[in-house]
Amino acid sequence: MPAYKQSTAASTWTAHNKVQLIRGGSDYFDLLLKLIGEAKESIHLQTYIYDDDVTGRQVAEALAAAVKRKVEVYVLADGYASKALSKSFIHQVQEAGIHFRYFEPLFRSRHFYFGRRLHHKLVVTDTRFALVGGINISDRYNDMPQKPAWLDFALYAEGDISRELCILCWKTWNGYPANMGPTPCENKLLPRITEKGESSLVRMRRNDWVRRKNQISKTYIEMLMTSRSQVTILCSYFLPGHVIRKNIAKAVNRGVKVKVVMAGLSDVKVAKNAERYMYDWMLRNKVDIYEYQKNILHGKIAICDSEWMTIGSYNVNNISAYASIELNLDVKNAVFAKQAEDIIEQIIATDCIRITGEQLAYTKNIFKQFIRWCSYKFISAVFYMFTFYFKQRKYL
Repeated sequence: MPAYKQSTAASTWTAHNKVQLIRGGSDYFDLLLKLIGEAKESIHLQTYIYDDDVTGRQVAEALAAAVKRKVEVYVLADGYASKALSKSFIHQVQEAGIHFRYFEPLFRSRHFYFGRRLHHKLVVTDTRFALVGGINISDRYNDMPQKPAWLDFALYAEGDISRELCILCWKTWNGYPANMGPTPCENKLLPRITEKGESSLVRMRRNDWVRRKNQISKTYIEMLMTSRSQVTILCSYFLPGHVIRKNIAKAVNRGVKVKVVMAGLSDVKVAKNAERYMYDWMLRNKVDIYEYQKNILHGKIAICDSEWMTIGSYNVNNISAYASIELNLDVKNAVFAKQAEDIIEQIIATDCIRITGEQLAYTKNIFKQFIRWCSYKFISAVFYMFTFYFKQRKYL
């Protein structure tokens, strides 16, 4: 059996990959448009948010131009987060020859949506090149005039992992039919990445409880259980469940330094208030807390011992763990992991404030603490309802 099929089945590490950390904004979208413009055979784009704005139209135009070059283009957008797309926009992209589809929930009406959400952000071109991260197709993730992008990251990957991601795209697009058979990606020969020092071990990690996948959650637990010196987490909506909290405390007790970079400004105020309610617990357990101040933080990265890392769409909370379809890539390459860690350390140094016990006490009062407590309880109740639903459906 070919090595790539073995790794797909077991979710083990693939070799022969070249990787690069891409910051959100113009860096990401310039690369995305370049990959679309150079594609010769196929493009898969799957995203949580696709907006009909300057960025969305620019990407759509590039995809339409690819169709004119006889490239097969498939766009899958989440049926909840992208529901604002107008019928005219969808008609235009379909008229251009782009295969467009919504990822549908379990139940949906004009005013009601219940079920899983396709939260991953994934682009694969020609089975060879891929982008995986937290960046949606929208102006807020791009650098616009007088409006810099939200802080976010993606991993550019070239090599064997791109085949696995292409297979995932086809299966997700087709809804995982039992009789689907081999995808067009599976027998395609890819050039090997052989340059010394450039090849990285990469594995695809997914959370999708309907399909009994909790691999990204396991990655975070593995990092915390095996770390020797430091775990650095950058996360936009950091509300870890019981298991992650327990492993954070155990790691700190072993002498591991745990750093968490969180949003100072947030697009979801109730989530930010709930996070701040957790600060007391984090400080009691000697977790270093930093709030990003420059803009809204939306990235999702964790780095263990400057040796390996994970990056993708997964937020450290139970919505990502239990309710959404999430996609991360784990990378084993000490040089690359250290470079990524240095970037986060620079962000901490220039754009963050550290939250200390004294600073937290200064910002607290009875009213604020009550709001934070209510937010935490509300978020916890929402998480519980999602978790309870999937347990009752015997998906765990």
